[in-house]
Amino acid sequence: MTSNATTVRPATTRSGRVNGDPGRNLDAVQAAVREIGSALQGFGRSVPDVARVSRTAVDDLVHAIEAGSDERVSAGVTLSLGLAIGMLIGGAPRILVVTALAPVAVMGLVLADRRATRTRTAG
Repeated sequence: MTSNATTVRPATTRSGRVNGDPGRNLDAVQAAVREIGSALQGFGRSVPDVARVSRTAVDDLVHAIEAGSDERVSAGVTLSLGLAIGMLIGGAPRILVVTALAPVAVMGLVLADRRATRTRTAG
């Protein structure tokens, strides 16, 4: 049994040009660079606004935690700690586990401050 199949190879040029016209390739690269530049400029303009809004949101969150009752803050600590431990056991990336522990730190500091204030006024 013999096979009469032939192999067809795609034609390539020795210069290695992709589309055959180096000017067209250069124009495409320059257009991509302009698009990236304009995207970075837009991002740079929005960073101060994002930082200001984020700071306001964090301040509001801290005020809400401070205004909450001891039971609510304790429940928040328990919930956040449980979430972080579950993520750790589940194999989540460490940065997400640390992010889940951030509310625990804030609420823990609020609870510690309240207990310290109570012992100073009671004693």
